[in-house]
Amino acid sequence: MLTAMGDIDDVLELRWNRYGDELTTALRNVYGDKTDALVERVRGIVTKTLEERPADLRRLDEARLLRPDWLQQPGMTGYVCYTDRFAGTLNGILGHLDYLHDLGVTYLHLMPLLQPREGANDGGYAVADYRSIRSDLGTMDDLAEVAKGLRERGISLVVDLVLNHVAKEHEWARRARAGEQKYRDYFMIYPDRTVPDQYEQTLPEVFPDFAPGNFTWDEELAGWVWTTFNDYQWDVNWANPDVFCEYLEIICNLANHGVEVLRLDAIAFIWKQMGTDCQNEPPVHELAEALRAAVRIAAPAAVFKAEAIVGPRDLIAYFGQGRHYGKLSDLAYHNSLMAQLWSALASRDVTLLRYALERFPAKPPTATWGTYVRCHDDIGWAVDDRDAAAVGINGAEHRRFLSDFYSGEFPKSFARGLVFQANPVTGDRRISGTLASLAGLELALESKDQEAIDLAVGRINMLHAVICGFGGVPLIYMGDELAMLNDYHYGDDPAHAEDNRWVHRPVMDWDAVAALAENPDSAQARVNAWLRHVLDVRRATPQLHAGYESHILDVGDRRVLVIRRDHPIGPMYQLYNLSEHRVSIPMGLLRTPYGSRAKELLDDVTWDLDPATLSLEPYQVRWFVAAEDLEE
Repeated sequence: MLTAMGDIDDVLELRWNRYGDELTTALRNVYGDKTDALVERVRGIVTKTLEERPADLRRLDEARLLRPDWLQQPGMTGYVCYTDRFAGTLNGILGHLDYLHDLGVTYLHLMPLLQPREGANDGGYAVADYRSIRSDLGTMDDLAEVAKGLRERGISLVVDLVLNHVAKEHEWARRARAGEQKYRDYFMIYPDRTVPDQYEQTLPEVFPDFAPGNFTWDEELAGWVWTTFNDYQWDVNWANPDVFCEYLEIICNLANHGVEVLRLDAIAFIWKQMGTDCQNEPPVHELAEALRAAVRIAAPAAVFKAEAIVGPRDLIAYFGQGRHYGKLSDLAYHNSLMAQLWSALASRDVTLLRYALERFPAKPPTATWGTYVRCHDDIGWAVDDRDAAAVGINGAEHRRFLSDFYSGEFPKSFARGLVFQANPVTGDRRISGTLASLAGLELALESKDQEAIDLAVGRINMLHAVICGFGGVPLIYMGDELAMLNDYHYGDDPAHAEDNRWVHRPVMDWDAVAALAENPDSAQARVNAWLRHVLDVRRATPQLHAGYESHILDVGDRRVLVIRRDHPIGPMYQLYNLSEHRVSIPMGLLRTPYGSRAKELLDDVTWDLDPATLSLEPYQVRWFVAAEDLEE
């Protein structure tokens, strides 16, 4: 264990020799002749961080350096929640460690914890102070205690870090309004509409309903300030090296409090370039590489997750391409998989899903997907028009169909969702709703139709199996393991009333947890038991290591999703029926790789592959590996 200053100096020098050139090159590509002075500042920040780093976290650093693929292990399982809605406070989390551990969680994402502005705050993403916790949740000391408690259970703490903007009440913004030029330079401020109007010609609107435009006039500033998301969220100026250093210090402080995964929120927006949509610009990737290199030196147990909810062709760049290959984020959301799953479920057709995902460039083998059915946010239909056209679909019409289907407007839809942020100009209509409500359980329970309930449970279980089997870290949003339904009382809280995404952010139902054992035949208990079973099987399946790619196969039936995962010990074939119909597929699919028999993992049986076809019941899942793989 590192204790002596001499040891720290040696470690710093070794890590600087490894990552210093990456850091310097990336910074030079952004900051030019300001780089040499900036590198010295960065070295001072990482040195101070390493000197102050607690001994148990230094030990974790060494463990992670010895197992760099820790995030890719098949046993990694994520759970995502708002602290107050899950446990009341940070200290309340400590009272539910047994629940998380028993579920199999190894990665806990606590949604925005840092102190936001009072009043409207974009769900906590308008941060007023990066160095304090929301006062009703606890303190930074409490955060460190929770991180330690989680770490002792083998659970990594994940925390959001908003990179693109701060609340207008943040100290930087207050000092900018007070006239301090240093802090005015932290933002993009214009005296009139000349430059903003030039930018607006190519900028989209993120929240057209309640935050149109991308600039806001501020009387105290006597200027127009860039506000991509809301008028109270001021975009920071990453072209200023002072901003880079500020955020590096913030990251290091969180890492030294035990945060192991930093979710880099709104990272795609941080660089502004006239004549573009100001998303995914090349300097974004340079800055991400520089931050990652610095953190690899200061706190290598900490990794980055890119919150890059962007088009499919832009997403892979957040793992790093070309010179950046494998040097940016360690984890990214596979938002295309999420959207395509809902698309295929509504259409009972995997053709678009298969085409879109098979065209994804391979990610670096050291990188990991975060796979999910839904998250805290709305569902946007990330359907590329070119992909849609290639399979004979009109992209705009298909997106309209999906919004109609999941809002329940489409005839015979099983879904119950709410339209979020309808844009009459673009036709964009996103959807809010819990997994269970969107998958049909809410409607089925209302009708008390047992067949409909069974089908809804089948959809939920099938979707959970896909995200567990695709390869990556499956992310379970709080309550989905209990099939919790939409909370239509969200509007009772004035702070939530104007944002219908709170319909799928219910308060954790601990009574439902207690009732699981009392009613094992309930829909909630069946969903919970299946998820636990799938996670148990996943944990013991080497083919699900995230370093390997998934391939989507065509088996001649558009209702069937087939995923093949190649691995040195042998391939894994996963079969999913995305329809309410019984389907049959040629057994030759499995006979070719496995011969006359294979092991089906979810039922734990050896299958005879001699019959001509294999049948799948509605929404049924099968996972196959070679029989001898498990018998040795």
